[in-house]
Amino acid sequence: MNEQKNMTFCEVMDYVEQLKTYGSVPGLINIQNLCTKLQMPQNDLKFVHIAGTNGKGSVLAFVSEILKEAGYRVGRYLSPTIFEYRERIQINGKSISKKDLCRMMTIMKNACEELLSEGKPHPTAFEIETAMAFLYFKEKKCQIVVLETGLGGLLDATNVIEETLIEVFTSISLDHMGVLGKTLTEIAENKAGIIKKGSAVVALKQNVQVMQALERKAQSAGVPVYFVEAQEAKGIKQNLDRQVFSFKGYKNLTITMAGVYQIENAMLAVETVDQLKKSGYAVPEKAVRDGLLKAFWPARFQIVSKKPYFIADGAHNRDGALRLAESIRFYFTNRRIIYIIGMLRDKEQEEILKTLCPLAALVLTVSTKGERGFGAYELACLAKKYHDNVTAVDSVQEAVELSYLLSDKDTAIIACGSLSYLGELIIIVESLSVKKNRNQIGRDSHGKQRED
Repeated sequence: MNEQKNMTFCEVMDYVEQLKTYGSVPGLINIQNLCTKLQMPQNDLKFVHIAGTNGKGSVLAFVSEILKEAGYRVGRYLSPTIFEYRERIQINGKSISKKDLCRMMTIMKNACEELLSEGKPHPTAFEIETAMAFLYFKEKKCQIVVLETGLGGLLDATNVIEETLIEVFTSISLDHMGVLGKTLTEIAENKAGIIKKGSAVVALKQNVQVMQALERKAQSAGVPVYFVEAQEAKGIKQNLDRQVFSFKGYKNLTITMAGVYQIENAMLAVETVDQLKKSGYAVPEKAVRDGLLKAFWPARFQIVSKKPYFIADGAHNRDGALRLAESIRFYFTNRRIIYIIGMLRDKEQEEILKTLCPLAALVLTVSTKGERGFGAYELACLAKKYHDNVTAVDSVQEAVELSYLLSDKDTAIIACGSLSYLGELIIIVESLSVKKNRNQIGRDSHGKQRED
């Protein structure tokens, strides 16, 4: 019998597109069936499991970078991706190779076909990607996996894991109410569903309803909860290039990720690592410092370019919009603000626009793609309820070029909303910045006076 040939990368991407037809199905039956076919790879791995509404990716970046600096082989599983598909599965910050992806996805496809032949449902794209990540991390002998939930917690495919070292809860707020619950308590209880016996819980101190829901679940599982309070950060010094703070026994920790909310995400990471030490993971102070300093997460108040400042921030729900507005007020007081906003159809557009629009001089709207896409004109019509100067733009490229054209040295351009278009935007802005710098160097080399 001939061994089946692996799919090519193009075939894998076509297959991923086909998988979208299976939609999103909350529940663990499909992922359990698939993992059983793969001989339960998740049972051979150790996990830090992260849930929350905002901040999951940033905490994942901080924790995994610290553990990497401590010498561990760290698997990262995350969604959504910003630039390309392979980003969702990483080891020590390096995405799965095309060759490994093709080999792994061929295994997944064969397993799914076997399930269908047995009369069982076909797994969804997210379920397949999650199982594939487990198999890949097991094969590559990852010593610890930092795992980000997709949607919610209790019925999220990542919750097929049976043992966790630490569950981490970032800021929890109203989002995905049609799936997770209509109240903050219901949403928090859903996310608390990842808490398991034999673990420990690290959570941001926040709304009382949220903390009570987490405490109830932790108590029923018999595990301790360690709350991190934002006010515990001392000696804070902040600018757009770096933020310095002291926390617990650590003096003058430094992060380069901007956004006023990133200090509390870094604190969650430090507390998580301190709890991991109790499980026998050796993490020296130097690894904590170097990991925090080196950690990076795209499209979270990311400074893509300067002169003028061009910021990309994936604020796509009401709490994210509030935190973005807080950062804009802090960093860009009395600056002229131009927004580029693109959003998905199933998000609370009006709540976000109501929060952000009053800070702007001009709002440019762009379309997002796919089944959940929302048109630039439709978004502009909503934005006009909260701002007088709104323009729908035909493309992301045009929005970037127009924002630059309408800027001066005191302007800050903020691109926000859905992460689905920010990858394209970041590439465009970086490309234009490179061209601008080359042109400037060319002018300088010819002895012409530089204009600032």
